[in-house]
Amino acid sequence: MNYNSYFENALIAGRKATLAPALINQVLNDVAAEAIAQTAYILAENQKDLDLMDPEDPKYDRLKLTAARIEAIAGDMVSVANLESPLGKQLSETHRPNGLSITKVRVPMGVVGVIYEARPNVTFDVFALCFKTGNISILKGGSDADHSNRAIISVIHQVLTKHQIDINVATLLPAEREATAALLAAVGYVDVLIPRGSQSLINFVRDNSKVPVIETGAGIVHTYFDLSGDLAKGAEIIANAKTRRVSVCNALDCLIIHVDRLVDLPQLTSLLKEKQVEIFADGASYAALENHYPPNLLNHALPEHFGTEFLSMKMAIKTVANFKEALDYIAINSSKHSEAIISEDAENIATFLNDVDAAAVYANVSTAFTDGAQFGLGAEIGISTQKLHARGPMGLEELTSYKWIVKGDGQIRN
Repeated sequence: MNYNSYFENALIAGRKATLAPALINQVLNDVAAEAIAQTAYILAENQKDLDLMDPEDPKYDRLKLTAARIEAIAGDMVSVANLESPLGKQLSETHRPNGLSITKVRVPMGVVGVIYEARPNVTFDVFALCFKTGNISILKGGSDADHSNRAIISVIHQVLTKHQIDINVATLLPAEREATAALLAAVGYVDVLIPRGSQSLINFVRDNSKVPVIETGAGIVHTYFDLSGDLAKGAEIIANAKTRRVSVCNALDCLIIHVDRLVDLPQLTSLLKEKQVEIFADGASYAALENHYPPNLLNHALPEHFGTEFLSMKMAIKTVANFKEALDYIAINSSKHSEAIISEDAENIATFLNDVDAAAVYANVSTAFTDGAQFGLGAEIGISTQKLHARGPMGLEELTSYKWIVKGDGQIRN
């Protein structure tokens, strides 16, 4: 199949995509309303995908849509509509001695390609963020969510058609792998490519793309319970970070605990026990939990259980002798996504927040908050774990670049 027609149509749509802010916001609100109105249709198509996936697969929860989840997605689109657009925002202004006026202003990225797996919510989120920022979106979902993605893009296209807007401002490519290869090679058509999914998908896109890539990395997330950590806060934070939604990238994977707080580990994990979380504990933490945690859920940790993104009701526990050892362990095993400390020691908190190299660092807060909507961005196109261009939840500003506007009155350079 010749995929260039998809890319060419997207470019054409981009050239005529300058829309009034009021119209952009109206479209986003209408898509949100239509998503809720067509919930039954979207869920029926989503069920076709779910029927083909093992419920024990960690991706199952990410794939699953519910009426409540669709309502939340629609709410995020309304939030995006209500946010101020960054387009045209003046970042700096300089008046040179030679009379030149030089300003730096925000502009769209252009054509944004997104490759993603079993995450149908991404279809809505990417459209909303790209449309608000004047970008064209080219979506390449996985075959495991194709029915869901087709249903969602049809809802979006219905609203675009109603407003007489070219539907190619949001393009969903066919699900086959050949479309992925074409998108990776779409130099001259696509300005930036963003992968959303497993570490293997991210690695594949980074290693094979000819188009510039912004990595939204996997989340290998740690929480360190310090010597001064508050037990009541700790138990709630750890349970929320681990069990709120296990299949998302901000979910806790490894609890790090100060050796002198092992006596509190049974109480610290009491809420995890209620949620039937399976634990892989090192020697010291295993001894502390033995006879206090269900034996069918307590295992001796193997080396591969550390530095692992579980995406399920599983968690590792690592014991450290001191604060520095915790920092060193995180530095070695972190994916630079989200890291947290539970502590009442102001100096340790300040050191942790300053020294830990991650897109989001937390003190006495659940890592479940690493999310564009929770950060006030309306929604997110991904959590960038790299340092070039964007880092952390990518919202509207992160989907823009800038250009220099130079005005004069006949000046020439000597």
